[in-house]
Amino acid sequence: MGDRIEGTGFEVIDDRFSALFAKHIRVERLWTGARWCEGPAWFAAGRYLLWSDIPNNRMMRWDETDGSVSVFRHPSNFTNGNTVDLQGRLISCEHQTRRVTRTEHDGSIVTIADRFENKRLNSPNDVVVKSDGTIWFTDPTYGILTDYEGGVAKPEQDGEHVYSVDPTTGEIKCVATDFEKPNGLAFSPDEKILYVVDSGVSHRSGGPAHIRAFHVEENGRLSGGDIFAECTSGMFDGLRIDRDGRLWSSAFDGVHCIAPDGTLIGKIRIPEIVGNLTFGGPMMNRIFICGSSSIYSVFVFANGIR
Repeated sequence: MGDRIEGTGFEVIDDRFSALFAKHIRVERLWTGARWCEGPAWFAAGRYLLWSDIPNNRMMRWDETDGSVSVFRHPSNFTNGNTVDLQGRLISCEHQTRRVTRTEHDGSIVTIADRFENKRLNSPNDVVVKSDGTIWFTDPTYGILTDYEGGVAKPEQDGEHVYSVDPTTGEIKCVATDFEKPNGLAFSPDEKILYVVDSGVSHRSGGPAHIRAFHVEENGRLSGGDIFAECTSGMFDGLRIDRDGRLWSSAFDGVHCIAPDGTLIGKIRIPEIVGNLTFGGPMMNRIFICGSSSIYSVFVFANGIR
């Protein structure tokens, strides 16, 4: 069991949040020592968590069986977002190489996407896999703006967009183009809605700091895109959805829980800026949280999707 951190806990904003935790549950800090934690991914078969420590150009691994932490990959090409595909393989967004990759079961790495219309991508940021195997990712310029989380380079794309990749043909489609800084993304439980964060406020005062909701058409195209929720502390980054359709999103003061109707119902307070999170554990009821320099976890009365 990790340390219990004073000053953290559950903040109830709407009574619906009270049913999602017990009074005795506390946030635990599992590990600290990073520069900027991101992209957590839970591997159920191995009972371990992977995440990125982007500025240190490495990926880390926490083992649930004994609590040990080790370096999983170094260098990591300044990997940011990670997820797990339907075959249990690691899917990653690499800033330095400006590509999305898949790590095969034998450890070899395959490029899934690095160009669109013969031009290099910006710096893929976050990624999710749909139940039909399609891979969806965001492509802001964060990884090419400085040498801190990648390498300075000129963008070749005409903007910062959202893409999908066909798992059979490898065809890459640009599915949304009206973002300043597309960031975290996640599907609703029935996959009829795709939620996408726009964190443009990071580089423009007054810029977007919200989550948008798109309708997913049968042909894989998106429609709609209305603002679903505005961030009340800094900006949203990574997010996950539970089986009842609630959104759990990172923010500057912790994790925000947002009901399916868009209402902020509560927060999990964390004493660091939160960059991302994921559900894990045998019952998928444990939230692993990427603070700036630390990994936290907390049990909730909600279950994540995969």
